[in-house]
Amino acid sequence: MKKILRFTFLIIIIPLLIVGLTNKEKILYKIKYGSISNKTIKVKRTNGEIKNIPIEEYVIGVVAGEMPASFNIEALKAQAVASRTYVLKKAQNTKNDYDILDGTSNQVYIDYDQMKEKWNNKYDEYLNKIKQAVNETKSEVILYNNELIDAMFFSTSNGYTENSGDVFKNNLPYLVSVESNWDKEESPVFSSSKEVSKSEFLFNLGISDSKDINISDIKKTNTGRVKSLVINGKSFESSKIRSIFNLKSTSFTINVSSDKVIFNVNGYGHGVGMSQYGSNGMAKQGYNYKDILNHYYKNCEIKKIN
Repeated sequence: MKKILRFTFLIIIIPLLIVGLTNKEKILYKIKYGSISNKTIKVKRTNGEIKNIPIEEYVIGVVAGEMPASFNIEALKAQAVASRTYVLKKAQNTKNDYDILDGTSNQVYIDYDQMKEKWNNKYDEYLNKIKQAVNETKSEVILYNNELIDAMFFSTSNGYTENSGDVFKNNLPYLVSVESNWDKEESPVFSSSKEVSKSEFLFNLGISDSKDINISDIKKTNTGRVKSLVINGKSFESSKIRSIFNLKSTSFTINVSSDKVIFNVNGYGHGVGMSQYGSNGMAKQGYNYKDILNHYYKNCEIKKIN
């Protein structure tokens, strides 16, 4: 009887162990994340309403809100995977009664009515294109050491993306500076400028009006973005200057003329992670969405979890 039981045990358990070992990775992800395709995202809309939206529907709304639908399909796919990863990471860490906001403080989500208003007579064409990008990357996410990454992205680089530690608190190993030389040709907002009067410049910075403006001790990152500077003896973080004068990025120079202060700016956004216009430039050159993601998020894996 004991021999029969042992034999039965071996017949049943050994195949299960073999299956378990060959599917170890899949089981690990299932335990951690469940079935991604079945997840629902709690989105807090601008009007305060919290809506429960199936994740793939949500990703359609984010790609529509975050990236021009005229972009190459491979760039749209890259955005879909990045946005899916971003929201799942947010949902994993939320302490609120919602997972994510629908605006620029997180990632922009728009619903079908907003898409119709945005695209007008191109609504059907653009919606189908974005649905294709989302469906063809369904349940795919970006992992670093088997963990969801902070899949940050932005509009346009200054020719390089930025190290996360130079912009945010955390220095993440997959959010490091890479070259992004497609942006200059691709992006209509690669270069911009802003002019203000001298008195307006000083007033907005809380500095006493003066005939002279002295700018000194400019500290920059390795990519040329300003970190901090001193104006008439007062220190400022570049993020403060960017916010006060509504500049597109912290990659700026300041020129003082007889009556004006002129900002010349390169790029648009914080500069960390995937450049959206850079991704479109890559796609136009024949790179696929995985190539794009692997370029902007270093040493990561793209995994389908369903």
